[in-house]
Amino acid sequence: PGVLNAQTSICQGSSNLAHEIHFPAEFSSNPNQTHLSKLINVFRIIRKSQVGEFDQECPPLGLESLKVKDSQIQASSYKRMGLGPHRGRLNIQSGVEDGDIYDGAWCAQYKDQNQWLQIDAKKLTRFTAVILQGRSSIWRYFILDYVETFKVQVSNDTIKWKPCMNGTEEAVFEGNKDSETPVLAILPKPAVAQYIRINPQTWFKNGTICLRAEMMGCELPDPNNIYPWQAEEGTKDKLDFRHHNYKDMRKLMKSVNEMCPDITHIYSIGKSYMGLKLYVMEISDNPGKHELGEPEFRYVAGMHGNEVLGRELLLNLMEYICHEYKRGNQRIVHLVKETRIHLLPSMNPDGYEMAYKKGSELVGWSRGRYSYEGIDMNHNFADLNTVMWDAIELETDKSKLINHYFPIPEYYTSEDAMVAPETRAVISWMQTIPFVLSANLHGGELVVTYPFDMTKDWAPKEHTPTPDESFFRWLATVYASTNHVMSNPDRRPCHNEDFLRYNNIINGANWHTVPGSMNDFSYLHTNCFEVTVELSCDKFPHASELPIEWENNKESLLVYMEQVHRGIKGVVKDKDTEAGIADAIIKVDDIDHHIRSAFDGDFWRLLNPGDYDITVTAEGYFPATQSCRVEYEHYPTICDFHLTKTPKQRLREILAKGGKIPKDLQLRLRQLRIRKLRASTKLINQRRASQQRRARGAHN
Repeated sequence: PGVLNAQTSICQGSSNLAHEIHFPAEFSSNPNQTHLSKLINVFRIIRKSQVGEFDQECPPLGLESLKVKDSQIQASSYKRMGLGPHRGRLNIQSGVEDGDIYDGAWCAQYKDQNQWLQIDAKKLTRFTAVILQGRSSIWRYFILDYVETFKVQVSNDTIKWKPCMNGTEEAVFEGNKDSETPVLAILPKPAVAQYIRINPQTWFKNGTICLRAEMMGCELPDPNNIYPWQAEEGTKDKLDFRHHNYKDMRKLMKSVNEMCPDITHIYSIGKSYMGLKLYVMEISDNPGKHELGEPEFRYVAGMHGNEVLGRELLLNLMEYICHEYKRGNQRIVHLVKETRIHLLPSMNPDGYEMAYKKGSELVGWSRGRYSYEGIDMNHNFADLNTVMWDAIELETDKSKLINHYFPIPEYYTSEDAMVAPETRAVISWMQTIPFVLSANLHGGELVVTYPFDMTKDWAPKEHTPTPDESFFRWLATVYASTNHVMSNPDRRPCHNEDFLRYNNIINGANWHTVPGSMNDFSYLHTNCFEVTVELSCDKFPHASELPIEWENNKESLLVYMEQVHRGIKGVVKDKDTEAGIADAIIKVDDIDHHIRSAFDGDFWRLLNPGDYDITVTAEGYFPATQSCRVEYEHYPTICDFHLTKTPKQRLREILAKGGKIPKDLQLRLRQLRIRKLRASTKLINQRRASQQRRARGAHN
C-alpha cells in the first residue's frame, strides 16, 4: 500500500513516470534493500509496459472463473438485483424465468453515457485488453441488449480517473454486434492500475445498456511481500499444463506411453466426422487384455468440444499415474494392478478444434459444443428410458418385463438415423468392454449429476430415480465432497442454480431433462454405472488456471476410480467343467435392476455396505442364491457361483456331440416326464370338473 500513487502511469505512457512514484515513509528513513530492489523491479515492469516492450500474453482477471469476487465489481447504477454488477461476468447465463434474480448481465438503470462497470483488481495490474459480451436471456431472440462502443478508464484510488488514449485522443473501442459473441478490445498501450472501468458510449438502439465482461491483465509483484512464494497457487506436480489441440494431444499420449510402456496402451475406438481418431489411453498392469476378476473403468471427456477442462484433466491424469507408478506411490500402484482404466480425453475432437481456434476467452458459450454435423452428443444416444416406461405401462404380466440390457431400437441403428459417428463408436466401445463404472466430464457448472437424466412424460424437470438411487448418490457425493471448489461452503453459484443447497449433487432429471443421455444409456444397455461431473463455471479456462484446476480435481478423480471396487464381485462357473458362464443374470433382492456376467463369467455389482441376497440365473442352468455381505472397506466382497446344468441342457449338449445318454440322466429325464404328465393330467381333470359343474348349473 502506498507504493504507487502515479496517475500518469496509466494508459498514456508518460515520460516523467519516475517523478510520479512516491516511496512509503519507511523507505525514506532506513530503506530495506530487499524491498527497494523489488520496488525498482516493479518500476521497470511499469516502464517496459508503457513503451510496448512487454509482449507476453496476460491472463484473464477472473470474472468468468469467479476468481474476482462480487465485492470487487461495482456499477454506476443497475435496473434490479438480478441485473446487478455481480452479473456482469463473461459468459454468465440467465435464469429460466423472466425477472429472475439470476439474470444474464449487468444492466444500467439509465440510458446515458455516464454509466460504468468497475472492477477492483485488488493489486497493481498491467491491463492489456477488455472482452465484452451482451446480455444472456431466455428471450435472446426477442430482447437484444448489448453495448456497441465504449471507453475505458483506469485509476489507483477511484477518485482520479484517466482515460485510455489512442494517441492524442481518448480511445473509443468497438463493442458487440449481437448479444452472444465475445469481442476483444486491445488497449493501445497497456494500463497499469488497480481499478478499471468500462464506460458505454452507444448501445443497440432498441435495447438498453447491458454487458458481460472479462479483463485481461498481468498482476505485478508486490514489493511489500517479502515471502512471495507463500501466495503462489497451483500444484507441485510437474505436468504439461497447457491446452492441447489434436496434434499436441497425440504427442502427449505417445510420450506417456513411451515413458510407461509396461502399464499403458493407446488405441482408437473410431473416427470423428472429419476423420480425427478417438484415442483412448488404457492403463493396467497387463494392458491390452481383460483380466478375470479385474473391473473395467472409464473416464470420457470432451463430449461437448468447448468444455475443455475434462480433456486436460485426463491428459494430466495419465501423466500423473505414469509418474507416480514409477515413483512407487502405493496408492497408484494398487490402483493400476487392480483396475483396468480407460481414458478417452476427446469424444468430440472436431468440436474442440473449432473452439481451440477461437481461444479460451473468445469462444463464447456454445461454439464447438456440437459435432461437425451439428449434433449434440449428450442427446444422441438411444432413448431407452421411453422404451422401458412404455413397456411397464403396456405389459400386463409384470414377470415378462426386463429391467436391464434393453435392446437398441431398430430405427436408431438404420443408416438414415441422425446418429453421430462419434456416438456410434462409443456405443460399440461400451458393448465390447464390460465396463463397471464411468464418469462423463463436462464444464460450465459445478455439480455432479446422476441418472436418470430424462424425466417421465417429458416434464421439464422432475426427480426421476433409478433403482440404484442410493449408490448413485454415494458416487456423486464421493466426487463432489473431495473437489476443492465444490466442497467450499463459501463459493458463489456459477450461473443461475445454487447447487450448494443440494450438497453439489443432483438427480440429472431434477436439474433439466436430457433425453438420449450417455448416462441413462449406459445404465439401461450395459452393466456400467455412470455420472456426469460439471467441473467448472468456465467451460474453457485459461491455461494459467489449469494447475489450480488439476489440484482442485486430483483427489476427486482418484477416489472416484477407487469406487469401482465397492460392492460384490465374482465368477459364475459351470459346476462340472469349471468353465465361466457368459450372460448369467445377477439379481439383487429388492433392487429392480440386474446385471450380467462378462464373456468369461466374471461380474461386478456395485452396492453400498449391507447384507444382500444374490440370485444368479443362466439359460440351461438351475438358479443359485446366496447371501453376501458388503463391508465398508475399499475392497469388494467375493461371491462366486457354481451353477448346475438342467437335464434338458445336458441332453442337448450330449446329442449335439453324438454321445450316449448316461443312465443317471435317463432316469432324471424319465422322472421329469412323469412329473410333467401328472401335472398335465391334473390340469385336464380340473378343467373337466369345471365344465361339468357349469353344465349342471345350466341344466338346473
